[in-house]
Order: sequence, then structure tokens, then C-alpha cells
Amino acid sequence: MQIIPVLLGVSIVVFFMVRAIPGDPAQIMLGQQSTQEQVQQIRENMGLDKPIFVQYGLFLKDALRGDLGDSIVTGRPVTTELLTRLPATLELTAFAMLIAILVGIPVGVISAVRQYSLLDKSTSVLALTGISMPIFWLAMILVVIFGVNLELLPFPGRLDPTTGITAITGLVLVDSLLTLNFAGFWDGLLHLIMPALALATIPMAVIMRMTRSSMLEVMNEDYVRTARAKGVVPWRVVFKHALRNAMLPTITVIGLQAGLLMGGAIITETIFSWPGIGLYTYNSISARDYASIQGVVLYGALLFVLINLLVDILYAILDPRVRY
Repeated sequence: MQIIPVLLGVSIVVFFMVRAIPGDPAQIMLGQQSTQEQVQQIRENMGLDKPIFVQYGLFLKDALRGDLGDSIVTGRPVTTELLTRLPATLELTAFAMLIAILVGIPVGVISAVRQYSLLDKSTSVLALTGISMPIFWLAMILVVIFGVNLELLPFPGRLDPTTGITAITGLVLVDSLLTLNFAGFWDGLLHLIMPALALATIPMAVIMRMTRSSMLEVMNEDYVRTARAKGVVPWRVVFKHALRNAMLPTITVIGLQAGLLMGGAIITETIFSWPGIGLYTYNSISARDYASIQGVVLYGALLFVLINLLVDILYAILDPRVRY
């Protein structure tokens, strides 16, 4: 039920803020050589000549029916554009979060178990570096080193133009496996590595630090000391008794980070020409595409709320006390 007021508030904010952006979308669409009459005609067709509150009312009425309008750049429905680009962003986000989780959680646990050791201090520096390093700088460094100089990883895009894959789900790696196209799978995986690494740095650092701090707090609890006193094997104390309870804050961070990435990794997708929601957002803002910008923001808000709902459900699964 909280989705309704959240989306309503987001729609109000984005609708009026988008129209505060300098530039006339009708003028941009027609070009500088267009006449005033042509611009006015386009404005009437797009409904931009009506009072702004009337425009919002019409937008809200259409949005309730699932119609987010048509893109002024492509002329296609915004909903169709989002659904077309969603698999690319989903694949990139899933791979980046997989890297962040597989590295962040184990390193965070080890850092907590070996507190103040050289390993702990090294991972702390690594985490701070990951959070502080600008993604656009890291992405370009990866391109220069692995793409240009060493020629180990291809870029840009999701696939080489000569690679053909039968679209089923829109996910390159999944579709290539379903059709037993192993050459396409390998090509898609190589294209995915660099943008996923660039995108995973900040979530990895955040997950690492949160896991460490949660583990340090849990390791001092009475039930952990009791398990140790009963002679439970150390690794069982860490992974069975401590880690499960320490995962609650970490799951929250993972959910928030996944929501942010799924909302569109604009910088990463733009640098690597990744045909996802982020690149679509960048192009929409550049073209003053009101309908597309509104649709992207509403999509991001909805996704964020749904991911938070999933996090709450996982809370109940991991900790039975949350259910009551």
C-alpha cells in the first residue's frame, strides 16, 4: 500500500522538475531551422500548450492505465522502451552485485574475525578506495588498460556485431545457454566483465564494511560466547551462529545497492554504450524527452519499493523473531 503514495509523490516531483529543465523539447526535436509555426504545432500535439496542472492531470490519468506516453526521440511508447532495455540493465546489475557479494561478504567476515590484523587494515583501505574512486574514472582506466592496451576485453556494447543470438528472455547469457550458443555466451561474458567490475566497486566496498561492522557486533553476543564455551568448531561459530544474524543489516545494504543500480547505472552504461535503462536515461535528458524521463524515474521508484519489500521478506526468513 505504501507504493501508492510513494509513486504519487515521485510523479509530482519529477513532472514539475522536468519542466524546469531549460530547453523546449519541441524545438529540440525539430532542430534550429524550424519555424515558429512548426514548433507551436508540435507543442500542441504534445499537449505542452496546456496549463501545467492540466498536463499533470492528463499524465496521471494515462499513467494509471499503464500509459507513460510516447518518446519524442523514437516515437515508441515509453513502456515499450523500458521493457526493451530492462534485460540489459538487469543482466549488468545482477553480474555486478554477484561480484560485490562474493567478494564483499567473505572479506568482511575475515576482517571481523581477524580484527586489527594486516589483512583487516588492508581491506579497510581497499573499501575506502572503492567508495572514493569515481566510477567514470575507473571505467575509463579499465577501457584503456584491458580494452585498448592489452586488448583482453572487448567494448563497447553487449555483443560483437558479428555475433548472433536468438532473443528469448533478452538476457544475453541466458539466451545463449538456452540455445546452446556457447560462442555467443563467451562473447557476452567478455563484454560484461568491464562494466560489471566498474559498477561493482562501490557496492562491494559498502557490503564489505557493513558485513565487518555487523560481525564485530554479533561476535560479542552471549550466544556466540556460549557456543565457543561449549566447544563448537570455530568455523561453525562464525558461519552458523554469527554470520546468519549479522546478515540482516548486510541484506538491507545489498537491497539498497541493487535498487540503485537497477534504477539505471547512467555513467557506466554511457561509457560502455550498454543499451540499458541508464543509457536511455542519459539520452532522454539530453533530448528533453519529458515522457521518457518521467517513465524512467517512476520505474526506478517502483523498483526501489519492490526491492525493499523483498528485503523485508528475507528478514523474516533469516530471523524468525521478525515474523512475530
